[in-house]
Amino acid sequence: METKFKRVLDLVTQNGKVAIVTGAASGIGLATVKLLAEVGAAVALIDINEADGIVAAEQILETGGRAKFYLCDVTSDSECKKTVEEIHKEFNSIDILFNNAGVIRRKNILELEEEDWDLTIDVNLKAIYLLSKYVVPIMMKGKGGSIINTGSGWGIKGGPDAVAYCAAKGGVVNMTRAMAIDHGKVGIRVNCVCPGDIDTPLLRGEAEQLGIDENLFMEEAADRPINRVGKPQDVANAVLYLASDLSSWVTGTSIIVDGGGLA
Repeated sequence: METKFKRVLDLVTQNGKVAIVTGAASGIGLATVKLLAEVGAAVALIDINEADGIVAAEQILETGGRAKFYLCDVTSDSECKKTVEEIHKEFNSIDILFNNAGVIRRKNILELEEEDWDLTIDVNLKAIYLLSKYVVPIMMKGKGGSIINTGSGWGIKGGPDAVAYCAAKGGVVNMTRAMAIDHGKVGIRVNCVCPGDIDTPLLRGEAEQLGIDENLFMEEAADRPINRVGKPQDVANAVLYLASDLSSWVTGTSIIVDGGGLA
């Protein structure tokens, strides 16, 4: 039993690996960088929230991990290119890319302004293209790697008053499949994690957008077979699985982490 357990630990460990996580200053991204650091990865935190991002990196350093924060607008080609170059120079390799940055605008197509559409598509979908464009060549020169994209349950089915978000996350799910086909032969796996309602600032912000009492909104979000709202750690655990050798023959798929909400 002890030997089998050690085998599992060997597959999960990320010692010597370098991970990039976007949207790393809070929520799912923050939980994920902390978990990846705990299992040995060096982590590059990307966010537009500089204050919280720096604090998150410092917390990891204080626990003996290796981390550095990078201020980057993931919708900007030039900033993504520059940031990836800086990360590669600092850490010498990139083995894991978790494209997690996201925004949501709770509006239907009649209410949605063009700037809302552009922001939602750019942050949730275009950013994956930009970061992957500059990370994939580095992975190709190495021993491959794992790319994980944050989709959503609403990337698999529709949802009310979130047309741009649903469009973007649907694109993420199918983009993941296409990337897996394109880059599998060079040892790069590409998968998608699709969270349900997770207790993050983004989710709680939806209540304000919809003009709904936050407590009532969170109670309704918990109405699923596993009778609670998800925690960022729930998704981080799935990301670790997809990043690790436990999933060495898993690519082009989406893992739904939603407490049974889509069941």
